[in-house]
Amino acid sequence: MNLVMDDREGFAALLLRMRRRGALPREVVAAIEATPRRDFVPGQWQAVGWSERMLPIECGEAMEGADLQAAVIAAMEIEPGHRVLEIGTGSGFTAAVMARLAARVVTVERYRTLVEQSRQRFEKLGIVNVFVRQADGSNGLAGEGPFDRIVSWAAFDSLPRAFVDQVSTNGLMIAPIGPSEGEQDLAKLIKVGSRFEREDIAKVRFQAIVGGLAAVI
Repeated sequence: MNLVMDDREGFAALLLRMRRRGALPREVVAAIEATPRRDFVPGQWQAVGWSERMLPIECGEAMEGADLQAAVIAAMEIEPGHRVLEIGTGSGFTAAVMARLAARVVTVERYRTLVEQSRQRFEKLGIVNVFVRQADGSNGLAGEGPFDRIVSWAAFDSLPRAFVDQVSTNGLMIAPIGPSEGEQDLAKLIKVGSRFEREDIAKVRFQAIVGGLAAVI
């Protein structure tokens, strides 16, 4: 295993929890195992870095629990030639994992601090197929599509139809849909023709998506 000794127990516990819900694909397990989570988790939270709980990170943001991150990446069904767009870089952990599964990952974040920290982490790990942008991701990145897979870590109040043209034929988008307060549906949106077919796969609580860039941090 590529994990340091202190992390092995947490990683093994994650796998046990996920197996109870249905086994993760082998390639997803390998990509998560190869990505040192402690490099992305603030020091005071590393003891619970592999847990289900959300963890605070810089800029007042939070990192989703390991179980939800693993489940979402598995639901994306990423293949080696895929181009992926991620809305909400956060710590950069999920982009780093997806980079081991896809050909190219473009990840956007509104906070400059998180963009710079993520870039440094990718460079340290020698990950060269992730491209971080400080950008408003609320309507995607129309100039860089289409993408085979899109994932958003922030919630839309209704079906994000603006993204349809940015998803390639037979591609898909994973996004939380629902009110900013309370539960949302984590939706798997498969592009069929010029529309999305929707399948709700879980109940989640995410922050609402925010347009624009952070002014200072």
